[in-house]
Amino acid sequence: MNNEPKRVYRAGESFYETPGSTHLVSRNASKKDPAKLLAVFIVDTGDKELTTNLNTKE
Repeated sequence: MNNEPKRVYRAGESFYETPGSTHLVSRNASKKDPAKLLAVFIVDTGDKELTTNLNTKE
């Protein structure tokens, strides 16, 4: 995230993203175990988009 080194998160760990954060890689590191993620978004009511796909090919 935001050009920081890759990191593997384990059960019970958490992280915080600042507004405008960029994910260059976002995938499950395990080939056999499914990943589960709970995301909580706290936004202003006037905000329009929560996410933007930067890899969209037109």
